Amino acid sequence: MLRSWLRQSPRALRSLTNLKCDPFASQFHLRIAHHSLRSIRSVQTATTESQDHVPLRKQLKQGAKSLKEHKRQRRAAEEASREKWELTVGIEIHAQLNTEAKLFSRAATSSADLPNSNVALFDLAFPGSQPEFQIPTLLPALRAAIALKCEIQPVSRFDRKHYFYQDQPNGYQITQYYEPFARNGYIDLYSHDGIAPEDGDQVRIGIKQVQLEQDTAKSQEYPPSMQLLDFNRVSHPLIEIITMPEIHTPATAAACVRKIQAILQSCNAVTTGMELGGLRADVNVSIRQRGEALGTHQYGGIGGLGQRTEIKNLSSFKAVEDAIIAEKNRQIAVLENGGVVEGETRGWTIGSTETRRLRGKEGEVDYRYMPDPDLPPLIIGQDLVAELTKTLPTSSDALVEMLMAKSYGLPIEDAKPLIELEDGARLEYYQDVVDILHSLQQDQDPKARGGLGRAAGNWVLHELGGLLTKADLSWDAERVSAQSLAQIIDQVQRKRITGPTAKQVLSMVFDGDLRPIPQLLEEENLILRPLSREDYVALAEMAISQNPQMVEQIRSKNQLGKLGWFVGQMMRTGEKGRVEAQKADAILRELILGEAP
Repeated sequence: MLRSWLRQSPRALRSLTNLKCDPFASQFHLRIAHHSLRSIRSVQTATTESQDHVPLRKQLKQGAKSLKEHKRQRRAAEEASREKWELTVGIEIHAQLNTEAKLFSRAATSSADLPNSNVALFDLAFPGSQPEFQIPTLLPALRAAIALKCEIQPVSRFDRKHYFYQDQPNGYQITQYYEPFARNGYIDLYSHDGIAPEDGDQVRIGIKQVQLEQDTAKSQEYPPSMQLLDFNRVSHPLIEIITMPEIHTPATAAACVRKIQAILQSCNAVTTGMELGGLRADVNVSIRQRGEALGTHQYGGIGGLGQRTEIKNLSSFKAVEDAIIAEKNRQIAVLENGGVVEGETRGWTIGSTETRRLRGKEGEVDYRYMPDPDLPPLIIGQDLVAELTKTLPTSSDALVEMLMAKSYGLPIEDAKPLIELEDGARLEYYQDVVDILHSLQQDQDPKARGGLGRAAGNWVLHELGGLLTKADLSWDAERVSAQSLAQIIDQVQRKRITGPTAKQVLSMVFDGDLRPIPQLLEEENLILRPLSREDYVALAEMAISQNPQMVEQIRSKNQLGKLGWFVGQMMRTGEKGRVEAQKADAILRELILGEAP
């Protein structure tokens, strides 16, 4: 009826405007017309608002669908670009060495002190001051180079790299451009390191050289025109690690930086990682069409590679990956539109989708490299290299291989966290637990002892780790001793307590219960008193009778996952700590599926 009136109203209104009757009648009809117009407008507004309103659940669903479609399109674009264009990446990593003194002065390297409080005359380029190489700074640099499988050069020299910027008071940076102290290393990356699937299970990235150099001052900008300088960081010892241009995917580039950082930290070569500013990465990015012959690239590159650009000062692994993707896409767009990629230095801001131009790329001529006349050659004896090589910790790759071997039997998902957490402290604790557990289980069948390493890994990482996370506490090996945890696992293996009871006992020890595990189990009456078959059948029949629809779904649709739910019901219904999950599952399969006992 309302729709019929709305359809008729415009015609009625037009006729009202043409009325030629007495004034009172006209005013009356005009008032009706005005009221009709207001009604029409209010109905139209309400209709529009109802059309614009979308329920939140539908909005979220549409948003998720849109995001999924965007990711699909991005993957498709990536695959299409990979078929036509080849990406090549080389990385330069600058890492602050873990030393007490600076590279060329005796000033302290502490970055937590007041600005400009740890500064020697040479750090300020005071006239007449000379660099004095601090020998202890060489030791962490050598550990890093050895861990990266580099050849240590018996003789190396320092050079001056000239540029004029306020963070470098000398007007040059002392580095090792021509004759670095280490060359020809490599790093192996595996699928568990996070390399791209298209790179296979393993890829080896060559390391061209590792060189010593001094850091620059720390600058802090205060727009519009003020900039403050802290010279505490000047001459802090750095190593620059230069990889070969052998990386062809953004994910593998990020994995490379991540693993190099882990290696440097494991051999105590660096102060901090990327997250605290102790490690920075520059990436060199170039593309070329696949199948092009080596030689001069049609777009200006040399040696078969496209013209490279450098992205400076990337401060996170995600930034490395995202910046490479953005720069690759930019270069492809330039070339496909008939342009030329220029050699330049570019920047990246976290959260951005594009790199930005900073300046034209400087070359060897621009920096006017020259040997530093104030520093003698650096001579490294092979006896020192041999001694440092012997004292290096086991590499992370060797540790992963050891943990995945038969003696421990851990999956890669558990092996990697054990190595990475708490700088190896969790791994030492885990090994102590396994050793104690093996001694406790000596009277058991050797076949039964085969899974002890895996069981211990689960308890150390997930059960004990979960309690630490829930309590928001850092790692403390004394909170639950390795002896106590091994005894808890031993009781589970011997089937003297159930898994839920073991978790309860672990929680009690975690909260400060100092009683020995056997005493705690006795006094709390937690030792398993096995149920009879009849008890299990009674519990199972009760759960089955209360949930006939789920039973039918298991039988008709083979939804075996629902058996776990029934097991949970039986454990909740039965006496606490007495229902064993395996026995409950077997009884349920017998009653519901007719499987033989």
